Amino acid sequence: MSPSSGFDGYDARAFEPFAVTADLAVFTIRAERLHALLVERGREPYAGAWALPGGFVLPRESAEAAARRELAEETGLSEDTVSGLHLEQLRTYSEPDRDPRMRVVSVAFAALVPDAPEPCGGGDAARARWMPYGTGGAGRPLAFDHDRILADAHERVGAKLEYTCLATAFCPPEFTLGELRQVYETVWGVEIDRPNFRRKVLATPGFVRAVEGPPRLTGGRGKPAALYRAGEATALHPPLLRPEGRST
Repeated sequence: MSPSSGFDGYDARAFEPFAVTADLAVFTIRAERLHALLVERGREPYAGAWALPGGFVLPRESAEAAARRELAEETGLSEDTVSGLHLEQLRTYSEPDRDPRMRVVSVAFAALVPDAPEPCGGGDAARARWMPYGTGGAGRPLAFDHDRILADAHERVGAKLEYTCLATAFCPPEFTLGELRQVYETVWGVEIDRPNFRRKVLATPGFVRAVEGPPRLTGGRGKPAALYRAGEATALHPPLLRPEGRST
């Protein structure tokens, strides 16, 4: 059967083949700092360089299925952790020379891990590590165009904090407004006015709900802080817009 059988005028041989990969920008918060999941490449090209986890999409596989498979293979994260991740498709990266091997188009995904386990290398990855965001691959650029993908993913996550209740997922089951504010400051990289933040959070229906019982003593010198849980809302109306101000 010819490549054009059943499709008049179409011949697949007229088009140069290319590969498709799935790459992941995965973030977590550790020690009050945003971290990204990176893998050290174990083979060429860019052997020894740090990169985002990911790999080639197999012929009978979707891009999202490939992303989850490669994440598990390259980082050693458990199947439960990988299958439970909410992957959001970021965009497609298709510059002709982005991969020195051949024409490769990447479908990139962004993901957030509130309670991040320690990864370990596997598959094509020699090592896997959570690295502070903004430090690149141990101070060097990431392989391929992964610095660009990671920056785009960071911007997407920052925007999601404005319009969704995602920030509460990075807090303990019961948290103070100070702990919630710290999530925003960590991801956005700006200082937030405390009274204004408190007013906006408590005025947003369903964002948080108060916990009955005694307040919690914090590490500061102030009085104990009231505790809250995540509310029933998933979207913020009105949005909690990112302030312009001095970086943290």
